Amino acid sequence: MSDNNNSTCNEQVFDKFFKSNSKLLRNYIYYKFGDLEQAEDIVQDAFIKLWNNCSKVSIDKAKSYIYTIATNLGISVTRHQKVRFKYRDYITQRKTDINHESPEFIALEKEYMEKLKSAIADLPERQREVFLLSRIDKKTYKEIAELSNVSVKAIEKLMHKALLTLRGKIGNI
Repeated sequence: MSDNNNSTCNEQVFDKFFKSNSKLLRNYIYYKFGDLEQAEDIVQDAFIKLWNNCSKVSIDKAKSYIYTIATNLGISVTRHQKVRFKYRDYITQRKTDINHESPEFIALEKEYMEKLKSAIADLPERQREVFLLSRIDKKTYKEIAELSNVSVKAIEKLMHKALLTLRGKIGNI
């Protein structure tokens, strides 16, 4: 980095340039994109890029450089926000669709849940315990084995038997 008195890499020159242009640039970006906090972040990023490229940008070209960088960053942020909004709208729509299922679907779901609860209740005690610890409490086979004072292999066998029984009564789970 050169350190002459008119170089962007000179800290005093850069500091003076920052103080004389940062507020104007912030206002420009704020007016262009409408978000003050975002504008302040973009200005900081633009000046950081200028500092990182100070050897390539002379002081007489620095103003157009930071305005171009800031505008491009603003456009990029706006594009990203559009994608986020689209995704948020999609998720909101999906939740709305799910919440407005047909009465027939709701009745079938309720019937299935009753069948499942009944089938789980009919399992032998150890199989039911292992199944519920695994599927409801999200415990690993190792954790269940430690709780039950048995081997992991024994837990695997109990879970296998429980799943076979449940599949036999209500189909694939």
